[in-house]
Amino acid sequence: LRQRSRPYLFSNSVAPPIAAAAIEVFELLKDPSHITKLRNNTIRFRTGMTKAGFKVLGHPECPIVPIWFGDARLASEIADELMTHNIYVIGFSYPVVPKGQARIRVQLSASHGPEQIDRAIKAFTEVAKAKGALH
Repeated sequence: LRQRSRPYLFSNSVAPPIAAAAIEVFELLKDPSHITKLRNNTIRFRTGMTKAGFKVLGHPECPIVPIWFGDARLASEIADELMTHNIYVIGFSYPVVPKGQARIRVQLSASHGPEQIDRAIKAFTEVAKAKGALH
């Protein structure tokens, strides 16, 4: 009935696992320590990357952190190389962002520890220097 009745013709129900995950997220948000840890992680990463010489874009409190490289091939190569250091990041270039505005997007989490964030900054720095993107 739900798949064929006119009021539901162009709608689908949410899958039970997605509904369960959403409920769990609300339970996690009841504990403010997750938000505090995410904010601290964001500050640590953004500050460390800026000090290392990277151009960090976006709102200073946002845990989705774009690192600007400009050149699409360079951003892609650096993102690929970071994968070999077990740092999973995504390079974005045209048509997702304007030409000449390629960047690597980093997504921070409350589950990251300080040592993981520091390791990511170190890996970014080493790889970018090796590729000539950072002096």
